[in-house]
Amino acid sequence: HGCEGFLATIHDTTSDVPSIHDHPIVSEFPDVFPNELPGIPPIRKVEFSIELILGADPISKAHYRMAPIELKELKDQLQELLERGFIRPS
Repeated sequence: HGCEGFLATIHDTTSDVPSIHDHPIVSEFPDVFPNELPGIPPIRKVEFSIELILGADPISKAHYRMAPIELKELKDQLQELLERGFIRPS
């Protein structure tokens, strides 16, 4: 009465990862999407805030795995932001 199950995934590693600049909206507004971050935004008189409801629980969202290429990109971006002083470890 036993059963065997198999799972296989196939990833095309030969295809190029598309660039954000290939997206039409990014090409249309290049001043909004710079290649390099210009720096930390200036301090403004009005700060954005979200009013919280007392006693409300945070929204629960299931964790998910990232594809290896996505995880590498995330780590690279976080490292760059750390090096430039835009973020810091908590």
